Amino acid sequence: MNSRFATAVHILTLVAQGEGRPVTSEFIAGSVNTNPSLVRRLLSQLTRAGLTTSQMGAGGGALLARPADTITLRDVYRAVDEGEVFAMHRERPNPECPVGRNIQALLETRFDAATRALERELERTTLADMTAEVETREAGRGALHGGAGA
Repeated sequence: MNSRFATAVHILTLVAQGEGRPVTSEFIAGSVNTNPSLVRRLLSQLTRAGLTTSQMGAGGGALLARPADTITLRDVYRAVDEGEVFAMHRERPNPECPVGRNIQALLETRFDAATRALERELERTTLADMTAEVETREAGRGALHGGAGA
């Protein structure tokens, strides 16, 4: 299973929380619990898509290229997507079989509809929404732990 999308959303939500302060790939990697080189690779894709920019030098790091409320999860999905959500058979089905002859056309219709539904759903959520939800969950967690921020 491909986790690029989930990791990219994690990265961008973390950068959005930085409120204009550059976030280093090392810091991001610590949050994602992955290698900084993977973070840099994804940041490169996000930069090509116009979602992030980087500030070089001391105190540098990743920044959002646009306001968080203008970046949707669909934008992120398209930035890191490397193919179709659903894949057809690796080998062409047997054209002598009635199912084999028709299954790909039938699946294509359903796959296209499912992909459109996925993109419509992702369009409904922005990075600002994700940041707000993290803050809400953290506030609730603090209340459960006596406000200690545990």
